[in-house]
Amino acid sequence: MCVGRAGGNVSGTAGRADRAEDGADDGAPRRPDPARTSAPPARRGAVVAALMLAMALAALDGTVVSTAVPQIVGDLGGLSVFSWLFAGYLLAVTVTLPVYGKLSDTFGRKPVLVAGIVLFLVGSLLCAAAWSMTSLIAFRVVQGLGGGALQGTVQTLAADLYPLKERPRIQARLSTVWATSSVAGPALGGLLAGYADWRWIFLVNLPVGAVALYLVVRHLTEPARARAKARVDWPGALAVFTTGALLLTALVQGGVAWPWLSPPSLALFAGAAVLTAVTVRIERRAAEPIIPGWVWRRRTIAAVNLSLGALGLLMVAPTVFLPTYAQSVLGLGPVAAGFVLSAMTLSWPISAAFSNRVYARIGFRLTAVTGMSLAVLVLLAFPLLPYPGEPWQPALLMLLLGGALGLFQLPLIVGVQSTVPWAERGTTTASVLFCRQVGQSVGAALFGAVANAVLATRLTEGGLDDPAALTPRAVDAAVEYVHIGAAAAGALALLALLTLAPRRFPVLTTDDDGPTA
Repeated sequence: MCVGRAGGNVSGTAGRADRAEDGADDGAPRRPDPARTSAPPARRGAVVAALMLAMALAALDGTVVSTAVPQIVGDLGGLSVFSWLFAGYLLAVTVTLPVYGKLSDTFGRKPVLVAGIVLFLVGSLLCAAAWSMTSLIAFRVVQGLGGGALQGTVQTLAADLYPLKERPRIQARLSTVWATSSVAGPALGGLLAGYADWRWIFLVNLPVGAVALYLVVRHLTEPARARAKARVDWPGALAVFTTGALLLTALVQGGVAWPWLSPPSLALFAGAAVLTAVTVRIERRAAEPIIPGWVWRRRTIAAVNLSLGALGLLMVAPTVFLPTYAQSVLGLGPVAAGFVLSAMTLSWPISAAFSNRVYARIGFRLTAVTGMSLAVLVLLAFPLLPYPGEPWQPALLMLLLGGALGLFQLPLIVGVQSTVPWAERGTTTASVLFCRQVGQSVGAALFGAVANAVLATRLTEGGLDDPAALTPRAVDAAVEYVHIGAAAAGALALLALLTLAPRRFPVLTTDDDGPTA
């Protein structure tokens, strides 16, 4: 699905990467970028504030609905399909990431970000006005269509606005916003649904999004660039969207809405395989493919794509299964269980913020390898926790895991963005985020199957046939196996980096002019 022919005309990129990433100065451009250094700090600060607000919107709406489901179902009905409130948003965000990445490289970041914010706010307003579960799911998809633009374009603009040495700082801020918003989402949703009305979950997006929109329109200016008449590969965009929708629907709903080997699952996987072949054919013939082949032909980008895909898969273990473990095994309430997980969100941005001091000395690849190696050790330590144990024990592991993954993810994103010029940065950023999102969907399906298999085995061994009779021991065993699987995913990320990524990333010596603020 991710193969295209139109990468040939960008082979000059490698030629412009005159020197590879240098451990002494982390590959930062030697010549200052006038578009950046002349920008008034106050205006750039306003744009950064807008990016953080936009990131908060996208992160919050991925989790904010979870604790309001009882109120939503009680009002609208549709209990049998409520899971699509999450799946619909996830699908729309994931499959539109590569499309928005290409559009931002073609038309610029600002129009794509503005369109994404507007679409997200329209979706939020429609969600608040939903009259049935079907309409709410449809409007959540509209929200996701805007959320895809927010995720990819915010990350790309962060790289455009700052030179290489300063990018860890802004990326760490965005990581903090993302982590905090994701963890705070369920609590905020529960408060609004319990003390106001579930519709306020979507209405609160309007003032926040309006401020972000104003700041972007008012303060972000992109320099004019001479380029050929823009050609958008709309058939390729439709093919990518449809293929991704079928594949992710099969992964999200398989084993939940229907058995894995049932006709719906088999039909969806078969359809996705056929459409993948069609997409490859379309993209090979397109002059400006949505997912150009060079994102896989270049070793650095391919290695980062695969590594962040493995990270997405790995992250399912703590974010999905740890809260269940904390409540079922440790006997904690929902709020306390959330605090166990939130330990990871404390150390991750701090580690990411200081990662530039590490990769300035040892390089992007070795920094990421070090971080993931530590993460694998932490994940393998989880099954060694005593039963039932104390809450501080898994919290400590999450604190260590966040620190390790901060060393892993941010150097890869900063590094891969620094190997491409402005005209390819949106596509590159979108490709790595797309792979991470797909990894999360695969991880949810795979680890869900692992956990269900372990629980079913424990039920059989105990002579039980009622899932409600599951013991904390059974949940403990299931979560242990899931974390072992997550460690295996981490090993795959290490394998991709060690076998595909060059020892030194081919960082460009100068950046194209970025946007001013």
